[in-house]
Amino acid sequence: MVTMGYAAMFEQFTPSDLLRYSQIAEEVGFGSIMASDHFHPWTPSQGQSGFVWAWLGALGATTKLRFGTGVTPPGPRYHPAIIAQAAATLEQMYPGRFWLGLGAGEALNEHITGEYWPEAPTRLEKLAEGIEIIQKLFSGKVSKFNGKHFRLESAKLYTRGEQAPPIYVATAGPIQSERTGRTCDGIITVGAADEKIGMLMGRFEKGAREAGKDPATMPRLIQLHVSWAETMEEATENAVQGWPNGGMNFPKADIRNPEDFEAMSKLVRPENYKNRVLISPDLDEHAAHIKKYADLGFNEIYVHNTGPNQEAFIRAYGKHVLPAITGATVSA
Repeated sequence: MVTMGYAAMFEQFTPSDLLRYSQIAEEVGFGSIMASDHFHPWTPSQGQSGFVWAWLGALGATTKLRFGTGVTPPGPRYHPAIIAQAAATLEQMYPGRFWLGLGAGEALNEHITGEYWPEAPTRLEKLAEGIEIIQKLFSGKVSKFNGKHFRLESAKLYTRGEQAPPIYVATAGPIQSERTGRTCDGIITVGAADEKIGMLMGRFEKGAREAGKDPATMPRLIQLHVSWAETMEEATENAVQGWPNGGMNFPKADIRNPEDFEAMSKLVRPENYKNRVLISPDLDEHAAHIKKYADLGFNEIYVHNTGPNQEAFIRAYGKHVLPAITGATVSA
């Protein structure tokens, strides 16, 4: 079974609007929410940056959806112990519905504390240490940790659910994919060339098997960016105006300020979105695009629509796209 999820992008919309969109998504058949965890939007014109952890409690109380962060980085914005406490609290409140999405982060959000922003290998080391600390605390035991990047001194989570929330890790390279399979519960990635996805999933499966796990039973999540509107012209404009970062085909983790992305956005053209964001008014094309990733083995597919037409998009997907993927028929 494939779960279709709605990607709630805190860079573009207010928390109040995203709560309403998520409620509509539940009505039309979406089964889960992936909520971005940003301090800044990518560009000033996107205009929002709500605190996702405050919002997640409201989402849990007003829907029956599964939900998680896409994604939260351990440090410097959050010490891993605080992430563990927040995640354990949500699991206690909404058993079996919350999943914890973790990643290495971007300078855009993490530089705000004034700490040195390291190179990619160091960021992956920090992520690995953060995961270890969170897993120690999820055990409910008094835990200590003295690592290269983080310290934990005699800490214990007193409020926990009956089970620990699953940890899914965002990965874009072979080393982290293999480590994710070995140490965590599931993998998150974004749309990419078939060859790269095949490589990432192969390394994920290798790591899982080395740890004695069956990779066939482990969640595989993907976030897809699309731009749907009634016309091709509107869909194209929505992508270029609302999600210019989607047309930037280069690493972005070291860029610090929304204003820098705004300057670069002036160079983005519609052709830059090819193979990165599906721009189309044709819902059959959207269904075929998503089915491709279901056929590649992803069992949770989260869709982000780049434009301001969120309610129309959600209802259109509920009526025309979700039934083609999940087989369910829901009135939209």
